[in-house]
Amino acid sequence: MKLKSIKYIAAAVVLGLGMTSCEDFLDRPTEDSYVAGGYYKTDAQCIAAVDYLYNSPWYDFQRGFFKVGEVLSGNYYWGSSPYLNFSLNSNDTDLRNMAYSLWAVNGHSNVVRNYIKNGGASEAVKNQTMGECLLWKAMAYFYLVRTFGDVPIVHDNAGMIEGGSYNDQYKVQKSDVYDYIVMTLEKAIELLPEQCAEGRLDKDCARGLLAKVYLQKAGVSGTLNNDDLDKAVKYATMVITGVTKVDKDGKVIESHEPRQLEENYADVFKLEGNKSKENMIAWRWVVSSQWTSQNSLQSDLGMTGIDEFGDVWGEWAGPSVDLQDAFNYNILLAPASRICPDTRRAATFMTVGDVVPYLWRDKGGFDYMRFEYDKTYNEAAWGQHRCPTGANVVKHMYGNNADHLAALGTSADRMASSLCTPILRLADVYLVLAEARCLLGGGQTDEKDALDAFNAVHHRAIPTAKDKGSITFDEVWKERRLELACEGDRWYDFVRLSYYNPSKAIAELKAQRRNTYWNLDGMFKTYYETGQWQLVNKDEDGNDQTAMYDTETPVPNITEASFTIPFPMEDLTFNPHLSEDAVHVDVRATYSY
Repeated sequence: MKLKSIKYIAAAVVLGLGMTSCEDFLDRPTEDSYVAGGYYKTDAQCIAAVDYLYNSPWYDFQRGFFKVGEVLSGNYYWGSSPYLNFSLNSNDTDLRNMAYSLWAVNGHSNVVRNYIKNGGASEAVKNQTMGECLLWKAMAYFYLVRTFGDVPIVHDNAGMIEGGSYNDQYKVQKSDVYDYIVMTLEKAIELLPEQCAEGRLDKDCARGLLAKVYLQKAGVSGTLNNDDLDKAVKYATMVITGVTKVDKDGKVIESHEPRQLEENYADVFKLEGNKSKENMIAWRWVVSSQWTSQNSLQSDLGMTGIDEFGDVWGEWAGPSVDLQDAFNYNILLAPASRICPDTRRAATFMTVGDVVPYLWRDKGGFDYMRFEYDKTYNEAAWGQHRCPTGANVVKHMYGNNADHLAALGTSADRMASSLCTPILRLADVYLVLAEARCLLGGGQTDEKDALDAFNAVHHRAIPTAKDKGSITFDEVWKERRLELACEGDRWYDFVRLSYYNPSKAIAELKAQRRNTYWNLDGMFKTYYETGQWQLVNKDEDGNDQTAMYDTETPVPNITEASFTIPFPMEDLTFNPHLSEDAVHVDVRATYSY
C-alpha cells in the first residue's frame, strides 16, 4: 500500500470528484469538479454512487487501522515499530495515510450526499443512500476523534470552498465532536431503512454504532455521564432485541426480527462471512480494475507464500505474547498439552500444531507446521520459523486463490481480495451493553439484559462455560479483548478508559509483555522432524543449551498524552490552527442536515 494521492479515478469519472493532493488537510474535491453531469437521476445511479464509500476511500487507512488498533494497544508485535514502543511522531507514513483516508471518507460522503439530495431518484432511495453517506461520515469522525482527539468539523466541503475557508479550520473540542457524531447518526437512523439488503447499512447498523459512540463519549469530561451510559444501553438494546418502540406501559409498538450471533465464531471471518449479518458495518472490498477497492491486509499480515501472487511479507510479526497470555495459551508447551477451551484463539492466531480448515482448502487445510517446513506442501517454505512471537494471525487471511474462487466465485489478485473487514460486529454491541451496565452499577452488574448479552458472547467462545450471575467491568474488559482481538479496535478501548481513568489504562499498558522469544525455530523444527518437544537443544559436543528464552523489552513511556496521537506534519503545515487550542462549538445550533 504505497502512499498515493487519493484520487479514486473510477469514482471521479462517475461523481466528478477529482481529488487534490493528499497533502491537502481537507482532502477536498477541487472547485472545478463540482459537476455531476447527468448523473444521480435514477435509483440505480444513486445506489451505485454510494457503493464505493464501502471501500475505496478507506483503502489507505488499512495499515493505520491495524497498527493503531492492535500494535499500539499491545495485541500485536511489529518489530521496532514506533507503534510498539510509543515513539510515534507526525512524520509517520501510515499515520499520514490514515488521516488522509479518514478526511477523504468525510469529504466524499459530504459531496455524494449533496448530489443525491438534489438528484432525481425516488424519495425512498434518496433517503437510503443519504443515510448511508451519513453513517460513513459518522464512522470516519468516530475514528478521527478517538485517534487525534480535538479535530476540525468539516460539515460541508462545498460551503468551505465557496467561502475560501478550507485551510482555516480550527480544532473543535472532542466533546463537541462526539455531539456532532451523535447528531449525524440520529439523522442517519431517520433516513435509513429498518432492514436492508445483505451487506448494506440499515437503521440497526446506525443504532449499534450510536450505542458504541455513547459508551465512548460517556467519560470524555473526565467523569462518567450516566445519561450517556443509559443511551448506550438503550440503542444497544434496540439492536439486540429488535424492539424499536414501546408505549408508556412498555407494550411493544414497533419491532423486527433481530440479528443473531453466528453459531461458530470463526464463520464470521471466513470469505463466506461476507454474508454474515453479524458483520453489521464492514468495509466491503471488491477485487476490480479500480485500485483502492480491494482488501490488502493479507499482504501485510500473512505468511510469505500463503497465496500465489508473491505479495505477502508479514510472517516476521505476529500476535503478541501478551495477547497469548490473555488467552491463557502458552506456545512453549507441547501442542498436545495446550488446552485452550476458547474457540476464538484458533480463529485469531495459529501456531505449531494448528490446521486452519478454511484456508488452503484444496490442500486439506492450512497446516502451519508443514507450511513452514515442507516444500512438497508449500513450494515457498522457508524451512524455518520466522515469527518472533511464535504465532501468526488468522483473521484477515483469505488464503490462496482456490479459496477465493471456491467461496466467492471470483479470483483474488496481487494485494487484492474481496474479504470484508468487519468494523462493527453484533458481538461488539452485546458487550457495549454489558460494559455500560457495569459502569452504571459502579463496576459490576447483575442486570438480566447485561448478563444475557455477556453470556451469549462468552458461551459461543467457550460452550462449556457456566452462566454468570453477575459480571464486573474487568470481566467485560477482558472479554472485549478476546472477542475483538486483531480487529483494529483494542486501542480505542484504552482511549475510552483513559478519558475517566487514565491511571488504570496506563498501568495495564505498562504491564504488558510486548516482548519476543528467541530460538523458537530450533524447537519447532525439532518437533516437526522428530515429534519430540524439547525446550533445550544439544550443541556440537552433546551438551544441553537453552533453545529459547523470553526477552524483556523496556517499559513503554506512556503518559496521559499518549492517548492522543499527533496530527501528520503535512496537516500541521497546511493548517497552523491545528497547533492551537480547540474551540467550543454548539453543534446543534451551528449545523443541520
